Amino acid sequence: MSSTEESKTNNNWDLTPSISPYLDRHMLFPLLEYLEERAGTLGYDPKEVAASRLTLLEPTNMVDYAISSSGSTPDLEAKKAKIYEELTTLQKECAPLDQLCKNENERTTLAAASQWTIGGICNAYPDVDPDMVPAYLKLAKYNYECGDYEAASERLSHYISFFASPPPPPPPPQEDEDGFIIEQPQSNNKNDNNKDDIGNPSIYYLKTVQLDMLSVLWGKLAAEVMRQEWEAAIVAVDAVKLAIEALVGSHQMTPLQGLQQRSWLLHWSLFCYWNVPASGLEQMVDLFHSELAPSLSLFCYWNVPASGLEQMVDLFHSEKYKQAITTNAPHLIRYLTAAVLLCKRRKQQSKSNSSSDRRLMKNLINVMQDCEYSDPIVQFVHCICVKFDFDGAQQTLLECESVLRNDFFLCKQTSLFMEEARVFVFEHYCRIHNKMELKTLGETLAMNPVEAEKWMVDLIRNASDNLDAKIHDGCVVMGSSGTQSIYEQVLDRTKDLNMRSATLVQNFSSMMSDARKEKAKQLAKAMRAMEE
Repeated sequence: MSSTEESKTNNNWDLTPSISPYLDRHMLFPLLEYLEERAGTLGYDPKEVAASRLTLLEPTNMVDYAISSSGSTPDLEAKKAKIYEELTTLQKECAPLDQLCKNENERTTLAAASQWTIGGICNAYPDVDPDMVPAYLKLAKYNYECGDYEAASERLSHYISFFASPPPPPPPPQEDEDGFIIEQPQSNNKNDNNKDDIGNPSIYYLKTVQLDMLSVLWGKLAAEVMRQEWEAAIVAVDAVKLAIEALVGSHQMTPLQGLQQRSWLLHWSLFCYWNVPASGLEQMVDLFHSELAPSLSLFCYWNVPASGLEQMVDLFHSEKYKQAITTNAPHLIRYLTAAVLLCKRRKQQSKSNSSSDRRLMKNLINVMQDCEYSDPIVQFVHCICVKFDFDGAQQTLLECESVLRNDFFLCKQTSLFMEEARVFVFEHYCRIHNKMELKTLGETLAMNPVEAEKWMVDLIRNASDNLDAKIHDGCVVMGSSGTQSIYEQVLDRTKDLNMRSATLVQNFSSMMSDARKEKAKQLAKAMRAMEE
C-alpha cells in the first residue's frame, strides 16, 4: 500500500469529526494539536489543521495561547487588554467573598459552626452581599474561558460548597497527662450525624440538584479535565452522572435531554479514567454499560493505565448508556471494544469466573450488532467471536495497529492492545487446534515465525498453570504434559460406575416402596368409604 493510500485509509478511521460535536471547545485543542503532529500520516494538511485551531481560538478569551500560536498582533493585544479589564471588574464585584473563600482558617471555622452557607456567611461578614454569589460564579466561568483552569476549579468548588451539607467535622483529638491521644467513644445516639441533614457525598454533599447546579457540575468536570487532575475529574464524572439521573427522575429534564447529556458524559470521561492509575477502564466500561450516561467520558477513561475496566464495561452495558451509544454515538463502540478486550485479560489474570468473561464478550457483541459502525478494532473481535474467521482477523489485526497509533485516546495503548489481541486470537485458535505450526501461528498473529516462536515461549513461560503447551519440531502442541489415552479416559469416566449404579438402584427401590405404601393407603381409604 502506498503512503497516499495508507494516509487515506487512516483518515477514514479518524474519529475526530465524530467526537468533536460532543466536546467543549477547550477540549478540542489537544485533539487538534495531536492531528497537527500526525497530519501527514492521517492525510491532513498541517497548515489547514493549524488554521482550524486558530479559528477555534478566536471566540475564546485565551489570548496568551493565541499569541503563542500565531504571534502577537495589535488586535490580539487590544483584546488582551480588554479581557484583563473585564477580569478586574469581575474580581472587584465579589472581592470580599473571594477573599473569604481564599482564607482557609475562616472557612474551617464557619464550616465547624455549620455556617458555611450564603446566609451564614452574610450574617458573619456584613461586607459580603448575597448578590456577590452570582458574580463569583461568573468570575469562575470567566477564569475558565481565559484558560485559567486552576482558578476556575477552585472557585467552582467553593461555589458548590455554599449549597452543600457535609457531615460535621470530627472533634479534635484530646491528650491525657502523658501526651497520649484519648480514644473518643462512638456515640450511639441516632440523632448524631443525622443522615437526613447530610447531602449526597457522591455529588459534593448536595442534597438536591437543579438545572443551574448541573451546569456548575459540568464546569467543574471540564476544569478538572483541562488541568489534568484525573482523580478529581473522576469524582466530577460521578457527580454529573448522578445529577443527570436525579433531574430526569424528577422530570426537570426530559428523557431526550437525558440521553443527550449521557452522550456528552461518555465522551468526556474517557480521557480522565485512562489517566488514573488505580481505576480506569473498568469505570469507563461501567459507564457505557450502566443504567445511568456517551461523550464526556472519552477525555477521562482513556488515560487510566490499569484498573477501571470492569466497572467501565458494566456501565457501558447498561440499557440507558447502550441507548446513548446506539442512538447518538455508535463510534464509541471502538473504545468499548478496546476496553473489553483489555478488561477480559485483567479478569483472567485475577482468576475471575470464566462465565463472567464469556458474558462480558457476549454483551459486547450484542452492542456491536445494534450499532451501525465498524472499524478494524471492531471487525477484529467480530471476526474472532462471530465469524470465526482467523484469516480475516489476521488482516484486521494488521490494520488495528495503524488505527491505534493514530487515535488520540488509544495511541498510548497500542503495544498493550496488540499483545492482548494476539493472546485473544491464540486462545480461540487453540479451541479448535491441538497442534499448530509456528509458521501458520505467526501468520495468524501477524508475526514472522521467529517473532511467533519468541512470543510463544514467553507466553508459555509467564502463563498460569492453565496453559498446557510446548514447542516441538517447529509446532506448538497443546495438552502436552497431561495427554490421556482413550483407555485412560474410559477408566476415569467409569471408575465410580458401580457406586453410581448402586445409588441408582437404591433410589429406585425407595421410590417403588413409597409408591406401594401410598397405593395401599389409598386402597384402605377407599375400602373404608365403601363400608360406610
